Amino acid sequence: MNLTGDYHTHSQYSHGKGDLRRNIEVALKKGLKELAITDHGPRTFNLIRLGVKNADQLLVIKEQLLKIQAEYPVIKLLAGVEANIINQRGDLDVPAGLLKRLDVKAAGFHLLILPPDLESARRLIFDNRITYRFFPARREEIRKWNTEAVTNAVRRYQLDFITHPGYGVDIDTLALAQACVEADTMLEINSRYGRWTEEFVRLAKETEVNFILNSDAHDPEQVGELANGLALVDELGIAPERVYNLKMKKERW
Repeated sequence: MNLTGDYHTHSQYSHGKGDLRRNIEVALKKGLKELAITDHGPRTFNLIRLGVKNADQLLVIKEQLLKIQAEYPVIKLLAGVEANIINQRGDLDVPAGLLKRLDVKAAGFHLLILPPDLESARRLIFDNRITYRFFPARREEIRKWNTEAVTNAVRRYQLDFITHPGYGVDIDTLALAQACVEADTMLEINSRYGRWTEEFVRLAKETEVNFILNSDAHDPEQVGELANGLALVDELGIAPERVYNLKMKKERW
């Protein structure tokens, strides 16, 4: 299968290990036509620098990509973000106005973040890490909260895709997939966490939702490494025309 691009990669500005040029050079070596840098949003633990220092740094990355685009004319460079969903309302840790200035708008449910209030911290972090494991009777309640948080984000923002759905947290697959169909938001098939999200993708493919296949690279050499995701697409019988960077004709960027 001919992959057009990788739309979820990280750089040294957040949790990645390589600089922008190295990511680009590896993407070129892998034959990609498009590459997005989507560093994590800023609300992460300071002791573990997972995100950009502040949301404005995402625009600094965009400026850098615009400056060096001329050096790499055969690949389209895109500036984006993997924003964090921070509460049940679906708020993101990137202001809506700034989000609109980015090319690729992705969001994910992460547990190593700093929620805006204690109630959200309890619900998002403690319940998913502790309560869900040791108090099975609470699992349906936690699943409902998680699902509302993600579907609210999909409905409130014009997101391109949700990152690694089904990884690390329990979410109602069909509810999220339907919200994505209505909002024209894709679900990611993440090569980094492929097998951990297999059941989610298996259920989601029974809806009309479309997918996007990404590496979630945190090291330059991982850019364009999509074999795990491709294997999942093949094994689950997902039609290539439903995967954006395989054969979808509709261009988003």
